[in-house]
Amino acid sequence: MRPIWSGSIQFGLVNIPVNVYSATSSERISFHLLHKKDQGRIHNKRVCEIDGKEVPADEIIKGYEYTKGEYVEISDDDFKKIAIESTKIINITDFVLNEEIDPMFFDTPYYLAPGKGAGQTYVLLREALKSSGKVGIAKVAIRQREYLASVRPHGAALMLDTMHFADEITNSSELNLPAESVKVDKRQLKVAEQLVDGLTASFDPKKYEDTYREALLEAIDQKMKGTEVKPAAARKAKPTNVVDIMNRLKQSIKEIDKKKPKGRPVRAKKKGSKSKAA
Repeated sequence: MRPIWSGSIQFGLVNIPVNVYSATSSERISFHLLHKKDQGRIHNKRVCEIDGKEVPADEIIKGYEYTKGEYVEISDDDFKKIAIESTKIINITDFVLNEEIDPMFFDTPYYLAPGKGAGQTYVLLREALKSSGKVGIAKVAIRQREYLASVRPHGAALMLDTMHFADEITNSSELNLPAESVKVDKRQLKVAEQLVDGLTASFDPKKYEDTYREALLEAIDQKMKGTEVKPAAARKAKPTNVVDIMNRLKQSIKEIDKKKPKGRPVRAKKKGSKSKAA
């Protein structure tokens, strides 16, 4: 596995050389655009909107549109000149409790591996984070973009999670949402809590599968064999009305109880019988 970034973690006067590796991989099925007539590949060409001609890669530059139709060029040399500390250093400025961070701030996870000779200090930071229950907050620049980031322990590894800055999070106040002051029926709430309890389980990521991807692969296989793709059973969920919400909740609980494995029936003891000593 090749690192996507190399630099160091810094907290206080401690410096730990690290390499950053992707922690996830996409299993999504990709498609090519084809000409329906002869199945020729359709390619996206870089065409200048002024002269209408295709432009070779060595003539393409980057520009920032500061006003409509007006641009200022930013060259590779300019990017190098404005390189900031976070391009090579993950500088931890704060340690915070993990539960204080709203999950919506997290973006992409990465593995951090120690550089040459940095194993001991790497372990020291990992164990300090584990024992304190805290994560390090830092900034890091990856692929010409600076991110807020957290450094946290994950088993034997340290993880780097890129995060959104506060001004990148949209405000939910613009949505038409029921107010938090809206009261719910206490009886309905109690039954809803019973339903939540009935569906409560330990999180096991292997339990959840990409059923759409499986159906798509099956459809591709059918097309390759020259057979017609079988349509999936249509299922349209209707919103539950206030009138029958209690009935829906109770029926849901009954369905859960039916699926639960039944244990052996407990036999009642006969009167006067004594339990045997173990």
